[in-house]
Amino acid sequence: MKSQTYYSVRMRAAKGGAHEQGGKHISGGEQISTFDGITHAVNFLLEKGLTHSKGSPDFMQIQFDCIHDPVQLLNPLGVQSHQVESVEKGQALARQLLKQAGVPEKCIEALDHHLPGYSGLGGAVLFDIHSGRPIDERGIRVSRMDWQADNYEKWAAYYGMPRNSRMKEALVLATKVTGHPAAVAELCWSDDPDYITGYVASKRLGYRRITKLKKYGDERGCRIFFVNGREDIESYIHYLKKQPIFVRWEEEK
Repeated sequence: MKSQTYYSVRMRAAKGGAHEQGGKHISGGEQISTFDGITHAVNFLLEKGLTHSKGSPDFMQIQFDCIHDPVQLLNPLGVQSHQVESVEKGQALARQLLKQAGVPEKCIEALDHHLPGYSGLGGAVLFDIHSGRPIDERGIRVSRMDWQADNYEKWAAYYGMPRNSRMKEALVLATKVTGHPAAVAELCWSDDPDYITGYVASKRLGYRRITKLKKYGDERGCRIFFVNGREDIESYIHYLKKQPIFVRWEEEK
């Protein structure tokens, strides 16, 4: 790991122009690759951006740069799945899990007021658990993270988990997001109109997958990072954007 040179390969796609020009976010993704694997990573991300259920983009940016910082290894969060009968029950369960993770009830209740304005962002909103208010509403995009395919396949086979890229990418992101001292919990569901499953994640609870968190056809997504505002938030933002991480699973002896 230490002697290998890695590259961060990132993609973002929008319709109606670039994100900075008001374009609608369509897709995003990234991988950490060796130099020899860059072509494969670019092609994978290109295909992902061109075939999203939200539509065809008219803007796409794919870029890569060399990673100079040491890559941190993180164990994947433990995974549990919750089958729910309705979106209402799924949302109620998500609130319950957030409370168990350490998010105060007043902060959870404040989401009803704030969530409608966050659905079009291409990143996450930081929410302070002490003030019950957002710290940063610009949309923080988590970057420089991956899980090498062979190790992910072993993990998925061991636990009987889906081997699709959606599960892998979500668990990688949740593992990184919750791996900093400022992190309390994450609440997420996709802006993909055909995908209604979401999750709550924290170091305390692990990755809690909930089968219904929105209705089919709804393009409004959600990604909230609940943080302890008394910690160094600038350090957390730097970690989310710049610290390279690999998720690495080791089989229990």
